[in-house]
Amino acid sequence: MSFTHTDLIIRPETPTDHAAIDSVEEQAFDRRDEANIVATLRAAGTVSLSLVAVLQGQIVGHILFSPVEIESEPSYEGAVAMGPLAVLPAYQRQGIGGALVQRGLEQCQQQGYGAVILFGHPTYYPRFGFVPAHHFSLRNRYVEPEHPAFMALELQPGALQGRHGLVHLAPAFDGI
Repeated sequence: MSFTHTDLIIRPETPTDHAAIDSVEEQAFDRRDEANIVATLRAAGTVSLSLVAVLQGQIVGHILFSPVEIESEPSYEGAVAMGPLAVLPAYQRQGIGGALVQRGLEQCQQQGYGAVILFGHPTYYPRFGFVPAHHFSLRNRYVEPEHPAFMALELQPGALQGRHGLVHLAPAFDGI
């Protein structure tokens, strides 16, 4: 499939988008786990930002951000988790995922969030400024702290300074 980036519309999700988002998540990952995470976060009211990528009226991509808490002294609640990020297989490797990430990070910064945490591909996300989370002395319950997929990005300079602690994602991520 070929498109120009001027054809791509990135906008906030609406309730009428839920079925299409579910389909994008399931097709992109070839499983239901990520679609279930999105539905669980939505049902719990713990979505900070959810964007869709639309081409010619069809939702082809989706990204979601949800609140996290960093257990430090003092506790920090100015961060969000990024993910899942999904693009329909026929539209992957065309810049749609990158456009969703970039727009999402911009909007999170505009909304006043100081940092973004993610579990993702260690060679893809550094292009957006993500670094291994252990550089900020952050830990998690899912993988060892130095695992390359556990990453962080400061949207506000110094937001993670002195925030050495355990990152708590929403319960929807448990079991993945």
